[in-house]
Amino acid sequence: QVHLMESGGGPVQDGGSLRLSCATSDEVDNFYRLINFYLAWFRQAPGKAREGVASIRGGDGRTDYIDSAKGRFTISRDSGKRTLELQMNSLRPEDSATYYCVVGRNSASWSELSNVLYWGQGTQVTVSS
Repeated sequence: QVHLMESGGGPVQDGGSLRLSCATSDEVDNFYRLINFYLAWFRQAPGKAREGVASIRGGDGRTDYIDSAKGRFTISRDSGKRTLELQMNSLRPEDSATYYCVVGRNSASWSELSNVLYWGQGTQVTVSS
């Protein structure tokens, strides 16, 4: 079974940093070997649609970000520890949301909700001004 467990969320001041981590089960390695699959971070703010924030493609580790995250967030995979990380710098109040770790297929369209296969439980990030 695939298990995803996020941690690292919490309150932070505007302009601050947080590092999210997602512990993944062994089975995730099987997906991560294949270029058509990806690991990603999504988020959902109250009253808003869930959106993809950053992804890392299986097979070659190619990364992609939504425009608002470029230059501020960094996604990475530590294969030895079996974790997915999201380093978030220069945080803004609009980054406040529940952040989810996911495994998905069809990496060319990683931000589409329909391509997500597995979701974690989420971790809350609150950025105050």
